[in-house]
Amino acid sequence: MRELILLRHAHAEPAADGQADIDRPLSPHGLAEAEAAGRWLQEHKLVPDRVLCSPARRSRETLEAVLERTGYVEQRLEERIYDAAPGTLAALLDEHSEVERVLVVGHNPGLEQLVALMHSGQTGDYRGMPPASVAVLSLPMEAAIEPGIAKLTAFWWP
Repeated sequence: MRELILLRHAHAEPAADGQADIDRPLSPHGLAEAEAAGRWLQEHKLVPDRVLCSPARRSRETLEAVLERTGYVEQRLEERIYDAAPGTLAALLDEHSEVERVLVVGHNPGLEQLVALMHSGQTGDYRGMPPASVAVLSLPMEAAIEPGIAKLTAFWWP
């Protein structure tokens, strides 16, 4: 079986005047959330083989706090994750189908819609992913990312 770990970035500071959305840092509360997510992943032995992370500062800072707990693994900044629709995320994950356990650090609504699509087969069937929440999906190793292919094996939020 293959596991996909989808992690929404933790709470970020509001954009300052003239600051681009992509440059927003984590808030102190968000940093604590990201550390808690890392502890949860470590406690459940969900250490990824590869990480795909949005280039947004809040996503990178979330990932850094998580990896301080779980240990460092192969990481790739992936531009397509920022503001991605579920189809874009699915295509990206298909490009990494040889990896047994992939962690994606990104944004809503794309992540929560991807979870719903893979689990129930419908993007409109999502329940939400709060900041710093983690969804773990299990699917056959050789399977393509498609509607209804995965089982939601864990869901956690701070």
